[in-house]
Amino acid sequence: NGVMIEKYFFGKIVVNGVTYTNDIKIVQGRVVSDWWRKKGHSVGIEDIQDILESKPSVLVIGKGQPGMMRSSRSLRIFLKKNEIELIEEKTSQAITIYNSLLQQEKEVPAGFHVSC
Repeated sequence: NGVMIEKYFFGKIVVNGVTYTNDIKIVQGRVVSDWWRKKGHSVGIEDIQDILESKPSVLVIGKGQPGMMRSSRSLRIFLKKNEIELIEEKTSQAITIYNSLLQQEKEVPAGFHVSC
Protein backbone atom coordinates (compact mmCIF):
# COMPACT_ATOMS: atom_id res chain seq x y z
CA ASN A 1 0.00 0.00 0.00
CA GLY A 2 1.50 3.31 -1.05
CA VAL A 3 5.04 4.09 -2.09
CA MET A 4 7.29 2.07 0.21
CA ILE A 5 11.00 2.79 0.26
CA GLU A 6 12.93 -0.46 0.38
CA LYS A 7 16.58 0.55 0.39
CA TYR A 8 18.81 3.57 0.45
CA PHE A 9 22.53 3.83 -0.18
CA PHE A 10 24.50 6.97 -0.91
CA GLY A 11 23.37 8.04 -4.41
CA LYS A 12 20.71 5.34 -4.74
CA ILE A 13 17.18 4.84 -3.47
CA VAL A 14 14.95 1.81 -4.13
CA VAL A 15 11.20 2.43 -4.19
CA ASN A 16 8.65 -0.31 -4.93
CA GLY A 17 11.37 -2.35 -6.66
CA VAL A 18 12.66 0.50 -8.83
CA THR A 19 16.14 1.96 -8.28
CA TYR A 20 16.58 5.71 -8.67
CA THR A 21 19.98 7.37 -8.77
CA ASN A 22 18.68 10.95 -8.59
CA ASP A 23 16.72 12.86 -5.99
CA ILE A 24 13.05 11.97 -5.90
CA LYS A 25 9.78 13.43 -4.69
CA ILE A 26 6.77 11.40 -3.67
CA VAL A 27 3.58 13.19 -4.61
CA GLN A 28 0.09 11.73 -4.17
CA GLY A 29 1.33 8.16 -4.18
CA ARG A 30 3.67 8.42 -7.17
CA VAL A 31 7.39 8.91 -7.57
CA VAL A 32 8.69 11.97 -9.42
CA SER A 33 12.29 11.19 -10.32
CA ASP A 34 15.11 13.60 -11.23
CA TRP A 35 13.87 16.14 -8.71
CA TRP A 36 15.88 19.32 -9.18
CA ARG A 37 15.62 22.38 -7.01
CA LYS A 38 16.17 25.95 -8.16
CA LYS A 39 18.79 26.43 -5.48
CA GLY A 40 20.35 22.97 -5.26
CA HIS A 41 20.63 22.43 -1.52
CA SER A 42 17.63 24.56 -0.59
CA VAL A 43 14.02 23.40 -0.87
CA GLY A 44 11.74 26.31 -1.73
CA ILE A 45 7.97 26.55 -2.11
CA GLU A 46 8.28 26.41 -5.91
CA ASP A 47 10.27 23.15 -5.69
CA ILE A 48 7.36 21.30 -4.06
CA GLN A 49 4.38 23.17 -5.53
CA ASP A 50 2.83 19.84 -6.62
CA ILE A 51 3.07 18.49 -3.06
CA LEU A 52 1.60 21.65 -1.53
CA GLU A 53 -1.35 21.56 -3.96
CA SER A 54 -2.37 18.21 -2.46
CA LYS A 55 -2.79 19.99 0.93
CA PRO A 56 -0.87 17.46 3.03
CA SER A 57 -0.90 17.34 6.83
CA VAL A 58 2.76 16.32 6.96
CA LEU A 59 5.83 16.63 4.73
CA VAL A 60 8.96 14.50 5.01
CA ILE A 61 12.26 15.88 3.71
CA GLY A 62 15.39 13.72 3.49
CA LYS A 63 18.35 16.09 3.65
CA GLY A 64 20.94 13.75 2.13
CA GLN A 65 23.49 11.52 3.83
CA PRO A 66 25.39 14.22 5.74
CA GLY A 67 22.28 16.42 5.73
CA MET A 68 23.34 19.33 3.49
CA MET A 69 19.94 20.00 1.91
CA ARG A 70 17.47 22.10 3.92
CA SER A 71 14.06 23.66 3.59
CA SER A 72 14.18 27.40 2.98
CA ARG A 73 12.98 29.86 5.60
CA SER A 74 10.06 30.90 3.37
CA LEU A 75 8.99 27.26 2.99
CA ARG A 76 9.13 26.69 6.77
CA ILE A 77 6.99 29.80 7.35
CA PHE A 78 4.50 28.66 4.69
CA LEU A 79 4.22 25.17 6.21
CA LYS A 80 3.69 26.57 9.69
CA LYS A 81 1.00 28.97 8.46
CA ASN A 82 -0.80 26.13 6.68
CA GLU A 83 -0.41 23.75 9.63
CA ILE A 84 1.67 21.25 7.68
CA GLU A 85 4.05 19.36 9.93
CA LEU A 86 7.63 19.33 8.61
CA ILE A 87 9.82 16.33 9.36
CA GLU A 88 13.32 17.12 8.14
CA GLU A 89 16.10 14.61 8.84
CA LYS A 90 19.11 13.02 7.20
CA THR A 91 17.81 10.81 4.39
CA SER A 92 18.25 7.42 6.12
CA GLN A 93 16.39 8.68 9.20
CA ALA A 94 13.75 10.43 7.08
CA ILE A 95 13.06 7.18 5.19
CA THR A 96 12.48 5.28 8.45
CA ILE A 97 10.02 7.96 9.59
CA TYR A 98 8.39 8.10 6.14
CA ASN A 99 7.82 4.32 6.00
CA SER A 100 6.30 4.22 9.48
CA LEU A 101 4.02 7.20 8.72
CA LEU A 102 2.96 5.48 5.50
CA GLN A 103 1.68 2.53 7.51
CA GLN A 104 -0.50 4.86 9.59
CA GLU A 105 -1.68 7.29 6.93
CA LYS A 106 -2.70 6.74 3.34
CA GLU A 107 -0.45 9.33 1.76
CA VAL A 108 2.75 10.95 2.90
CA PRO A 109 4.40 13.39 0.51
CA ALA A 110 8.16 13.52 0.63
CA GLY A 111 11.34 14.74 -1.01
CA PHE A 112 14.60 12.82 -0.73
CA HIS A 113 18.08 14.05 -1.51
CA VAL A 114 20.04 10.85 -2.20
CA SER A 115 23.60 12.16 -2.20
CA CYS A 116 25.14 14.96 -0.15
